[in-house]
Amino acid sequence: MSKKHILITGTGSVGMRHARNLTSLGATVSGMDPRGDRRAAFVDEFGTAAHQSLDDALAAGGFDGVAVCSPTRFHVEQCIPALEAGLPVLLEKPVAKTLDEAQALAAVMIRTGTPLLLGYTWRWWPPLARVRELLAADAVGAVRYVDFTMSAHLADWHPGEPLAEFFMSSAELGGGALLDESHWVDLMLWFFGMPESLSARVEKISDLDITSDDNVDMMINFANGPRANLHLDLYGRPHRKSIRFIGEGGSILWSETPNQVAICLEAGENWQRETFECERNDMFLGVAGEYLALVNGAPAATCTIDDGLGVMKILEAARQSHAQGRRMDLG
Repeated sequence: MSKKHILITGTGSVGMRHARNLTSLGATVSGMDPRGDRRAAFVDEFGTAAHQSLDDALAAGGFDGVAVCSPTRFHVEQCIPALEAGLPVLLEKPVAKTLDEAQALAAVMIRTGTPLLLGYTWRWWPPLARVRELLAADAVGAVRYVDFTMSAHLADWHPGEPLAEFFMSSAELGGGALLDESHWVDLMLWFFGMPESLSARVEKISDLDITSDDNVDMMINFANGPRANLHLDLYGRPHRKSIRFIGEGGSILWSETPNQVAICLEAGENWQRETFECERNDMFLGVAGEYLALVNGAPAATCTIDDGLGVMKILEAARQSHAQGRRMDLG
């Protein structure tokens, strides 16, 4: 396979991570970012071009694919020119700010036939793949209840970067707990499929100086599956990412810290623990490897535009539930 040249749109934290990983797997990268300081940092590290606009970059040509790593507000407007140019896209999650925008992007994919891989990276995390295997094997019997928790103080995410410069602080740019931490909604759909109904609150309740939401609580019902609670916040310390599945015959617990999957099949706290040595960047490397395979003609497998549309349907229903103060039927 020939060496591929990938354009990275948005050379902030996640864009630079993708650029490093793609380079480590043998690709060449160029950058695009409206900020001069980020363009300069990209050129210093990779020694390749960094463009001020997507139009300038695409006019320069020579790319085999585009990784869209800009704030959520720009996802659709940057994906469409790439897809229309026949360039396979790696799109950071979520698909878009709204369901309508996401559906418009999907329509362009159908029209052009250009593939897209969606970066809900936790699908590439080995402990969560192990959890999915346990659920498929009915390791704890029928699952009746699931608790999803993501709690992490926003000021700790990018130390040294003022919150005012971090897109997560801005509702206009598509930041906030609901959109950016929709990883956990995606995992819920990965495990159980589309729910029957939900009720939700999507709020700004902390003293953080941000315009985006920082607290999300959902109660979710599956027609032939469990009840679930999902909590996301951007103000919690210590940080916590965990999922607990309670079944008829026992419980499964996944946690990021410690990095483990535990299962308990009796009344006492006799957990059988399987620990993992993987590191956070490993899942991003998994994404990068699958994306380069996509560029070389393989289909998107682990996370597709349809998966992203499912997430966006849940997010739209959550917003409507909060605005209308009622449970939403998802059909």
